[in-house]
Order: sequence, then C-alpha cells, then structure tokens
Amino acid sequence: MSVAEERIERLADLAGEAARSGAEELARRYVRRARRIAERNRLSLPKRITRFSCDRCDAYLRPGHNARVRTRNGHVVVTCACGEHARYPY
Repeated sequence: MSVAEERIERLADLAGEAARSGAEELARRYVRRARRIAERNRLSLPKRITRFSCDRCDAYLRPGHNARVRTRNGHVVVTCACGEHARYPY
C-alpha cells in the first residue's frame, strides 16, 4: 500500500469521525483532501468515500442527518441535503 493510499484511508476515517461528532465542515475538508490526493496520484477512491460523500458539495453523508436513502427498482438513490442525487445498483 502506497503512502497516498494510506493517507486516503486515514482521511476517510477522520471524515467519518468528524461527521459523527457534528463537525460537518471539518468532515468536508477531509473528503476534499482525500479526493485531491487521489487525483494527484491517479488512484481511485475507496467505496466508503465514493458512496458516503456528495460529488457536488463534498459533504460526508450520514443517512437521516444530511442524506436521504431510498430504494427503487434495482437501485439505491442517495439524496444529499444540497439536492444532488447518486444512484447505485444492487
């Protein structure tokens, strides 16, 4: 595992902890930084960041707090508080 991958994993952990403690802006900064590191090093983000962060506002999504999760025909729709939708098949 490279240094960049380790850093992205650590930032994902920190973003989750910050979101759970109510520090939404800090969690957003961690997500942005993880995305930036992945772009610079041409790495893909882990699923726990791509599925639990908003592409538009970089918020760390917490269902029931700043995200709504609904199931439809064969896919899950996650709606952020900013209005962005993400669809994932199941």
